[in-house]
Amino acid sequence: MSEHRHLISILVENSPGELARIVGLFSGRGFNIDSLTVNTTLEPDKSRVVLTTRGDSRVVEQITKQLNKLVRVHKVLHIQGSSHLERELVLATVGCKGANGREEAERLFRLVGARVLSFSNQTFTVELTGTEAEVDHFLELARPLGVRNMVRSAPIAISKPAEEAVEGAA
Repeated sequence: MSEHRHLISILVENSPGELARIVGLFSGRGFNIDSLTVNTTLEPDKSRVVLTTRGDSRVVEQITKQLNKLVRVHKVLHIQGSSHLERELVLATVGCKGANGREEAERLFRLVGARVLSFSNQTFTVELTGTEAEVDHFLELARPLGVRNMVRSAPIAISKPAEEAVEGAA
């Protein structure tokens, strides 16, 4: 069994210590959290935790069972396949030396759909929202220009409504 990236969504009460309990569950059992994002939901008394981890299906099943045992956890979803939409955000400062460098950088930004947030004579700071693969691809393409600084968010994900998932499958 090989280790794969797994995305887990946890609906939890929005109260002090809940994130610490979730993180503690992972660390106490020797599981690593690769990325993590947390925010309130439409219901202010609940938060959604979206995290990624690596492991085989047995490990993810064990994690899910343990998370469901936590008292203030309302729902745990192992998000996989095409039944969801997932996005990451990256902010990057990319070099651009000379007129050719500026043109090359601007061409790349248009190609991948990055939005320029600020610029100077030698750099652009841009934002890009996309899938993990799209963000990885952008960073690889920008590397020759010189990525001087970069901050990347954890993924966020939402399930597709059932009718949308069916339409998209056709």
